[in-house]
Amino acid sequence: MNTPHPVSKPVAGTVPTSTSLLERYYAVRSFTETLASRLSAEDQLVQSMPDVSPTKWHRGHVTWFFETFLLIPHLPGYEPIDPAYEYLFNSYYESVGERQERSERGLLSRPSNDEVAAYRRHVDQAMSRLLTDADIAFDTKSDLVSLLELGFHHEQQHQELLLMDIKHVFSRNVTRPAYHDLPERPAAHVPEFAWIGVDGGVVDIGTDVTETNFGFDNEGPRHQQVVPDFELGNRLVTNGDWLGFINDGGYQQAEHWLSAGWAHINATGWNAPMYWEQVDGEWKIHTLHGFVDVDLDEPVVHVSYYEADAFARWFGGRLPTEAEWEVAVADRPSQGNLADSGHLHPVPATIVDRDGFTQLYGDVWEWTSSPYTAYPGFSPAPGAVGEYNGKFMVNQQVLRGGCCATPPGHIRKTYRNFFPAASRWMFGGVRVARDLS
Repeated sequence: MNTPHPVSKPVAGTVPTSTSLLERYYAVRSFTETLASRLSAEDQLVQSMPDVSPTKWHRGHVTWFFETFLLIPHLPGYEPIDPAYEYLFNSYYESVGERQERSERGLLSRPSNDEVAAYRRHVDQAMSRLLTDADIAFDTKSDLVSLLELGFHHEQQHQELLLMDIKHVFSRNVTRPAYHDLPERPAAHVPEFAWIGVDGGVVDIGTDVTETNFGFDNEGPRHQQVVPDFELGNRLVTNGDWLGFINDGGYQQAEHWLSAGWAHINATGWNAPMYWEQVDGEWKIHTLHGFVDVDLDEPVVHVSYYEADAFARWFGGRLPTEAEWEVAVADRPSQGNLADSGHLHPVPATIVDRDGFTQLYGDVWEWTSSPYTAYPGFSPAPGAVGEYNGKFMVNQQVLRGGCCATPPGHIRKTYRNFFPAASRWMFGGVRVARDLS
């Protein structure tokens, strides 16, 4: 196995202590177990489609990541609990070795949930030794800090995936189980739709990953782009807006659709967002808190890039570029309806910021018109970690802003999520833009 290289460095003078790293490690790891604790052993085995991974596999894979990239190379004397896990829990790292086919992860009735829990404890104990063993001076670990950060954010990515995936699993169950109870929601304050002008210019986009606490390699290098002045919707597209698109025949009018999108919806029969269903003439939606009426004030969610693009055209606009989105959020704090709110579903707008925008972060990942490609000067890190992002830079679209299942501390304005144009099971939604009139 090639020795992985870090993709980011801590800010000079802010290298964390072994104690703070260990506390952070256990905080991230415990949140995964909190999410999984609501599920039975049977729930955690199901794979409802090839894109979905079982909860048990997520728990094992994120553990394999720490074992493979930190413990085996850097903790003398470390012994894996089971060599078979190198095969079972590898995801797509070709340079590490062979792996279980993604579409067959649901066949892994063994190891059991208890064995996966034991695996997690085994690795957690070893990570404690790595971070606190007096025989390993902390100053020699400075090169490991970026790998630890990558491990933290990698597990947070899988926390979001775990929620996306179990939502799809439950949607295929005719008893319509709920993952959690719906918490009390704040009073809505959904503004009328309005266009807000945003100044462009020659702007800096992305992050220089050598100068920040953390950034995935695909977020850099920081570079300049020309962004003309533009207008952006003050709020996310709501279910009520989308119902207007449906009732106006949006899914039946070819003029709104990209050719590939039109072919796709005709092949699949899509006529509404994923998880929507008509019952006695009324629209309902499957959520993590059960099967409920569609709330017209909520941001629409679980729409593909094809649908988002078609809606934007029907609406008289377009999707923003990722550079436009990054300019629009400017210096706004990356706060919103994230996983720690407990809603795990988009909620109606409650706060309007100083410029009239709502919900720039959280609730739904916002589709952009930008293809997922490398920034100028990007090169993947050598070794296995270099496979993390770079090899997926084809046939995908960028989404920005985080969603209701994104863990806190895991989103920032330069974060580039990406999915194929037809994907709908993630929490994807829409904010429209247009050229300045």
